[in-house]
Amino acid sequence: MHMYVKALMKVASRYSPSRVLSFDIVHVFKALQLMVINGHVSRALLCKELGLGEGSIKTLVKHLKMHKLIDTTKGGTSLTSKGKALCSELLSSIPSETKVPQCSVALGKFNHAVLLKEFGFAVNSGIEQRDAAIKMGALGATTLLFEDDKFVMPGQNHDSLRREPNIRRLLIEKLNPDDEDVIIIGSATDERTAELAAKNAALLTVTSHEKHA
Repeated sequence: MHMYVKALMKVASRYSPSRVLSFDIVHVFKALQLMVINGHVSRALLCKELGLGEGSIKTLVKHLKMHKLIDTTKGGTSLTSKGKALCSELLSSIPSETKVPQCSVALGKFNHAVLLKEFGFAVNSGIEQRDAAIKMGALGATTLLFEDDKFVMPGQNHDSLRREPNIRRLLIEKLNPDDEDVIIIGSATDERTAELAAKNAALLTVTSHEKHA
């Protein structure tokens, strides 16, 4: 299994027979992203951005600290050198993201697209990605493969955006995909859920492939 995904899974795992955790690997990923962007983050910001309660954030921070990924001070929580190295690996596989307006491939009021590098081979029907998005409370997810300068749905070969040049241009400019890349669009009734849904589907794509490799 990719070491960076394994590291996320360890953080999101119980280390004692305690109650079930209310956060998953996608929350760990998002928390690390926030630290990359902001340097130091407060627990209040983590609560707001992750949609988790104070108790859950306290446990998440405890797990991150236990794995030596963060330091905590009065100024907030920040990444250690180990945490920065992990984030670098994560962001090399999921390097870009963007909001997407409603269209034929993004059916929610709010839609969030992420790019997953070089994992086109790991996508089957797209149902797995949809289910991972729904698990986060989203309406679903649309999976597109970038092949021969076209955005195609799994199992198809025609350009799904041939009639929507504005959406195509947006994805090209914001995500900069290459052949064999995957674009996953989470759709939800609020922005945060759409974002977490897309990222959860991307992480599931990596872990599912590794389980069956």
